[in-house]
Amino acid sequence: VQLQASGGGLVQTGGSLRLSCAASGRTFSSYHKAWFRQAPGKEREFVAVITWNGGIIDYADSVKGRFTISRDNAKNTVYLQMNSLKPEDTAVYYCAVKRGYMAYAGREYDYWGQGTLVTVSS
Repeated sequence: VQLQASGGGLVQTGGSLRLSCAASGRTFSSYHKAWFRQAPGKEREFVAVITWNGGIIDYADSVKGRFTISRDNAKNTVYLQMNSLKPEDTAVYYCAVKRGYMAYAGREYDYWGQGTLVTVSS
């Protein structure tokens, strides 16, 4: 089982990036999917979550109105569209999946991607 995150890079303040996380080894269509991030010297934090059928979507207050999470179960992939990026969005972004109830805590998640670095310059 592997989750491969991609799409990170260097962008200026106000710019946009689209992260992707493709799963292989098994199908995660019945799993909830989430993005977390960890900035240098800080703890990992929740960014966004989407339930298995897309019925519930939620975001951290810091990214509401700027980020959009979506999923394509046919492609076994979850996306994070990030607009109006700010320097404080600089972090390694991780995708994660879990079954059962939706959760906001990283420790609840079963599988994790390797992370993709997003750097927003001022």
